[in-house]
Amino acid sequence: MSVKQEATRLHESGHNCAQSVFCANREYTGIDDNIALAVSGGFGGGVRCGEICGALTGAVMAIGAVYPFNDCKDQQSKDKIAALAVECTGKFREKYGCVRCEELKAAQFSCPEIIEYGAELAEQIINDNK
Repeated sequence: MSVKQEATRLHESGHNCAQSVFCANREYTGIDDNIALAVSGGFGGGVRCGEICGALTGAVMAIGAVYPFNDCKDQQSKDKIAALAVECTGKFREKYGCVRCEELKAAQFSCPEIIEYGAELAEQIINDNK
């Protein structure tokens, strides 16, 4: 099953946008589903207040899990995840014109479409940076 299909399956089963994208990329992150679902649970609906899209948040979480910045003295890792997050948000903004959940909904973009794109975008960035 592709990450896009898995993200759709997760969303259709009742998980939010962030959970669906983050967990769909489990092949790359290696994070247990229960932990991934718990960590990303509050990020749907733009952190439940219409701000940054949950699908985009889930994508950045997945990328961060694969390219972690854990050691505050590791400038190279810090720079890498910063650049990858900028790349991810930039491509997302380029496609949709914004990154806020509230604005995406106002522009009538569908959550399923955005979730599929977020899952594939995370996968693409992860694979492009191996």
